[in-house]
Amino acid sequence: MNSCNDKSGAFQFFCSWSGGKDSCLALFRMLNAGHVCRCLFTMIDETGERSRSHGLTPELLKRQSRMMNLPLYIANASWKNYEEEFRNRLISIRQCGLSHGVFGDIDLEPHRQWVEKICNESGFQPHLPLWKEIRRNIVNEFIDASFKALIVVVNSRKMPEEFLGRSIDRRLIGELEDLGIDVCGENGEFHSFVYDGPLFKSPVDFSIRNKISIQGYSFLEIG
Repeated sequence: MNSCNDKSGAFQFFCSWSGGKDSCLALFRMLNAGHVCRCLFTMIDETGERSRSHGLTPELLKRQSRMMNLPLYIANASWKNYEEEFRNRLISIRQCGLSHGVFGDIDLEPHRQWVEKICNESGFQPHLPLWKEIRRNIVNEFIDASFKALIVVVNSRKMPEEFLGRSIDRRLIGELEDLGIDVCGENGEFHSFVYDGPLFKSPVDFSIRNKISIQGYSFLEIG
């Protein structure tokens, strides 16, 4: 890999990939700006069975990456050693020649500080293309670009479980706003899974298997 900037200022980068709408839109914006993504990077739990926060299987994440023609790098970690393993994987990606990373964070300052810290320690320049933008505008842009996504995790202490499995569309956004729920789920209200849109050569194949409730969260089990 070669991360040298060209004369237009474009650069090559890795994308911190959750499988959800925000990382997807961040990637989409960077590609539209003329930059080049060389790989996706996702953190998986210590069992190797599910991604952190979004609860997606490695196989499902690989299907996403294949539909985008992008390599996927993963690292397993518990919350206790999450930062260490994240840093270790970034160092290995850095050795492949990349020095830029793209993240889908919107406006939580502790998240930005953590991203900047871990990137600085690993030799990367972080880019947060959604930073400080109006949350409703972000999700509307995602919908207008013809991306398709489902809610796959709901924090039942912050929003009704009935939203689990709902498509992210105009109707959903209106309902969330009526209930006073953040339409981007930036505070952990919900997480999503993107399965189609302009970055994908074909829709990601998946099926809904079950719904699981664990410690105040409801998960959509898909595979």
